Amino acid sequence: MKKTFILIAIIAAGIFSQSCQNKSGEAATDFIGENVKFAAEQYGLQIAEIEKSDKVLNPKSIINGKMKYIPPQEWTSGFFPGSLWYIYELSSDEKWKPLATKYTEALDTIQYFTGNHDVGFMIYCSYGNALRLTGNEAYKNVIVNAAKSLSTRFRPGAGIIQSWNANKKKDWTCPVIIDNMMNLELMFEATKFSGDSSFYKIAVTHADNTIKNHYRPDYSTWHVVDYDPETGDIRHKNTHQGFSDESAWARGQAWGIYGFTLCYRETGDRKYLEQAEKAFEFLANHPNMPADGVPYWDFNAPNIPNENRDASTAAILASALYEMSTYDKSEYYKGWADKIVQSLSSAEYRANLGENGHFILKHSVGSLPHNSEVDVPLNYADYYFLEALKRKRDLERK
Repeated sequence: MKKTFILIAIIAAGIFSQSCQNKSGEAATDFIGENVKFAAEQYGLQIAEIEKSDKVLNPKSIINGKMKYIPPQEWTSGFFPGSLWYIYELSSDEKWKPLATKYTEALDTIQYFTGNHDVGFMIYCSYGNALRLTGNEAYKNVIVNAAKSLSTRFRPGAGIIQSWNANKKKDWTCPVIIDNMMNLELMFEATKFSGDSSFYKIAVTHADNTIKNHYRPDYSTWHVVDYDPETGDIRHKNTHQGFSDESAWARGQAWGIYGFTLCYRETGDRKYLEQAEKAFEFLANHPNMPADGVPYWDFNAPNIPNENRDASTAAILASALYEMSTYDKSEYYKGWADKIVQSLSSAEYRANLGENGHFILKHSVGSLPHNSEVDVPLNYADYYFLEALKRKRDLERK
């Protein structure tokens, strides 16, 4: 009964929000505009610090009070330039364009990187947005080359893209993580740009085997599935960043929801949208889903409600839900997304100007089991928050 009431309240909130927008778009415009203004000012301070160094630095987080800058090969390197592109798009301020270009093109060598599956994050969040907003044809070649690099990790016998290299200590031969769903967008786009359908086929094969092997009957996801690369047999199902092998690591759940939503967009195959919807319902109906829509770092963490929240999970989820709302149950999914974005925009999660290392969001969790990046800002939380604002704005302009 309680769950039903919560769902009705969320739907009603979405309907009320839509009703208000129909009468006047001013409130929504002010909300988005204020968030964009803050983001531009906060990142303006961050860029000023970086530019003073006369180096091209890529910020990820604040660790022990100090900025953590990362090399191009680090999996999150595409998010900072991607955020600059979103600020450029949302603010319509031309000063951001050369900056976004500069920090994007600093990742040029990653188009040839084959060390892990994250080339999709690194290249598509940066160069993908750059291409979308500038039309620079040279960026298409970068995306195609990156897809070729990612294709080297495809294992035909198992029908998956191998995420990480083999790990003897963990007895992993061919580990695949749910995060890998996010890299499929790169493959779909590469087919469009090159006419080479092999990228598309790899993406679809990976997505199909992820549905088959990565999800439990309740539509929660394992973090890591280890395959025999020749036969496709499952060797292990584990976690790396979650509480336990059988727990529901929150960000992994969000990666899957977002990834299968984009697969539906690119293929039109409804089984992908249904997978995203069922995976979301696992969260929406979970007794440990907080009222403000910002999940704990793991839904089975032992000390809930005294566990860390993860703003990055919330931002990824909000962005995915805005897209889902364009395909099905628009008021329901948009109502959830609006609720999450409102929460992230509050003083609880959004930093004060000039604080938080000049990142937008507070309270994200990288890997709590490794005591790594716990309760800190993270560049991908900001990226997906800005993407969610962009998607919200586009929906409300229609």
